[in-house]
Amino acid sequence: MQREYEVIIADTSCLILLEKIGELDLLKSIFGNVTITNEIVREFGSDLPEWFTVRSVSNSNLRHDFDLDPGEASAIALALELDSVLVILDDYKARKVAQRIGLAISGTLGVVLRAKRLNMIGSVRPLLEKIQQTNFRYSQKVFDQILFLAGE
Repeated sequence: MQREYEVIIADTSCLILLEKIGELDLLKSIFGNVTITNEIVREFGSDLPEWFTVRSVSNSNLRHDFDLDPGEASAIALALELDSVLVILDDYKARKVAQRIGLAISGTLGVVLRAKRLNMIGSVRPLLEKIQQTNFRYSQKVFDQILFLAGE
């Protein structure tokens, strides 16, 4: 199977949320390898599995141009240095910056939906319900839209 993107960059919020609901391995199942920056490693604060690749941003000045937290800024800056990249961002402001500069983005809920479409999970509802038990917030409209897109 040919991969849609050569590099997947995940921001800290995605890692924290998937770890909280016991589904961090979904990233490996879907993408194989996930790239993160040193800033994201620091923000995450715990050891990560070996299938994460840590890469440095070459243009460190670029990170400061976005007015975002260090993890989000470094994820976007690294994505600009690479080809065929999907960036997983949940923060609204970071997503808008990434879209404005033409990056392909997804959020953590998009990762859950992708897992369903690839038949890696049977239903998105149990994961969405676990997510609702965390401090990650999204509207009922988004919840309903994900269920609709998943055919549930």
